[in-house]
Amino acid sequence: MNILFLNAYFYPENIAFSHLEQDIMEGLVRAGHTLSVICPTPTRGISPEVTQQYKNVRHEDLNGVEVRRFIAPCEGKNPLIRAFRYFWCHFRGDMLAKRRKDIDAVFAVSTPPTQGFFAGKVAKKLGVPLIYSLQDVFPDSLASTGLSREGSLLYRIGARIERKTYARSSSVIVLCETVKQNLLSKGVPEKKLTVVNNWIDLSAVHPVKKEDNRLFGEFGIDREVFTVVYAGNFGASQGTDVILEAAKLLKDRRDIAFVIFGGGSEYEKAVRLKEQEKLSNVMLNPLLPSDRVPEVYSMGDVALITAKKGVGKTAMPSKLWTIMACGTRIIASFDTDSELSEVLKRSGAGFCIEPETPQALAQAIQNAFEDQKAGVQIDTARAREYLTEHASKKICVERYVQVIENAERSAE
Repeated sequence: MNILFLNAYFYPENIAFSHLEQDIMEGLVRAGHTLSVICPTPTRGISPEVTQQYKNVRHEDLNGVEVRRFIAPCEGKNPLIRAFRYFWCHFRGDMLAKRRKDIDAVFAVSTPPTQGFFAGKVAKKLGVPLIYSLQDVFPDSLASTGLSREGSLLYRIGARIERKTYARSSSVIVLCETVKQNLLSKGVPEKKLTVVNNWIDLSAVHPVKKEDNRLFGEFGIDREVFTVVYAGNFGASQGTDVILEAAKLLKDRRDIAFVIFGGGSEYEKAVRLKEQEKLSNVMLNPLLPSDRVPEVYSMGDVALITAKKGVGKTAMPSKLWTIMACGTRIIASFDTDSELSEVLKRSGAGFCIEPETPQALAQAIQNAFEDQKAGVQIDTARAREYLTEHASKKICVERYVQVIENAERSAE
């Protein structure tokens, strides 16, 4: 098969799905398929040197994948400029894609949330199936993060885009059973839906012993202090306010330290709160490169996953697998009726508390501290066994390849 990937972001840019997409591409190439990518010139999260390097690059070959790039404006933080960029990328991608006569299938992911809608139009023009990887349910995510409300004009526009996207898709790959049930309730035919977990490369992620973990020395952190780690984005859906509020409740505990690696739209707010409240028990640092993630999560006696109420109905945090692979106990400030909660119970890797409740989080951290003093630990072998069965790179990439190979033309 000749498979066309329509991307709003692509290497060397980095979004949450980037490394997974690279794994999918490698799996498809190994299976004998021909791949091409249409994407903008990179602007997101890269250095000025890399920007200059790609300034005039329009065609390249990346490990056997043909990449066709077009000029696009920088994303920026202004929502109007960002929206303009999205539609410009869709317009240019459409122009370049419809000239192709050799395509057997189109693949797209749900970042940005309009990507599937326009990829569906391209697939329809080409007369080929669209395989759509749904990482975030839109517009439900607008309501769960408070950016809009159900029934608003923006929400109704998003719902129309959502319906068209699913109708134009031959196959929709969802990352957990909860999301599948969400789509079934909206009338999406079950035959279109396949659950494939986002995955972890277990050969690349292992626990790092405290005595061998360089981060303690680099950041001047006492290995004897009970360490609470959070790493990730500070944004509208993450509900990270609860971390600083819990730290505030525990600021008199000199034996408990919060070590945070973050970025995103709400990160500076966290920095200001730490300074205002004089939270000496909190250390805030920028995100580290992906190859240091095992050190980041292994330094924690517990690791946190947080989200606002309702997010558990539309999302499954991929950091879950990485933390489990590092053998660190998880405390999730997350919907307790979510699939994440069930995974933590089945794997024995941790537990959920009600989201957006600082008192509950502070108490859970203190309980974990007492458990550790009493010698209670999670069964790391059990957690990795769960990952091997449900979220290993080999199994999940093979499922993606099978879905793409078996895709049929949408009925629309």
